[in-house]
Amino acid sequence: MGKMIQLAAKDGHKLGAYVAEPAGKPRGAMVVLQEIFGVNRHIRAVADRFAGEGYCVVAPALFDRLQEGIELGYGPDDIAEGRDLRAKIELDKTLLDVQAAIDEARRYGKVAVVGYCWGGSLAYLAATRLEGLACAVGYYGGMIAEHRNEKVRVPTILHFGDSDASIPMSDVEKIREAHPDIPIYVYSAGHGFSCDERASFEPKSHQLALERTLKFIAEKVG
Repeated sequence: MGKMIQLAAKDGHKLGAYVAEPAGKPRGAMVVLQEIFGVNRHIRAVADRFAGEGYCVVAPALFDRLQEGIELGYGPDDIAEGRDLRAKIELDKTLLDVQAAIDEARRYGKVAVVGYCWGGSLAYLAATRLEGLACAVGYYGGMIAEHRNEKVRVPTILHFGDSDASIPMSDVEKIREAHPDIPIYVYSAGHGFSCDERASFEPKSHQLALERTLKFIAEKVG
């Protein structure tokens, strides 16, 4: 079971973060970046699971710039609200919050960033723009294609589903062309396939992506 702490971004904004610590000495640290549903029960469970693998995990509450404590579910109304909230926050300010989480996580060792959906895009952008990372993992990030020409500065892997209605395979191919050195894994699944609270959850794809993610992070972080 983790706890909530407060972080401070470089522009003075204060935001919450869920922190999950391992039972023993951390082998390293991770920043887990939320979907458009806040640091909800699922994201806390993801953080707890990675803590169980030996990492200290920080999951910043990226909606705190609008309102503290936002936790959404996965129904149509939640999706609409999450999209609306995300659109109201400037990308540069969100990345300041991600940097604050990275800075906190660095207290525990080398840092990997892992993000899902909106967070998957932010994980990629953290790899291109932010400091203090050892590696990055992005799951079905819909903004990656439009930012594909940015230079990735740390080892990165990306996961996508081949039947993702919001990320066409043409976008995935554009990313491949721009970054032939980045391993890009495509699964027989849709958007959100790694979230066990979504109708699109695909267990086999989730497990394979998780295994690849953990192996990659173990190689780069410890």
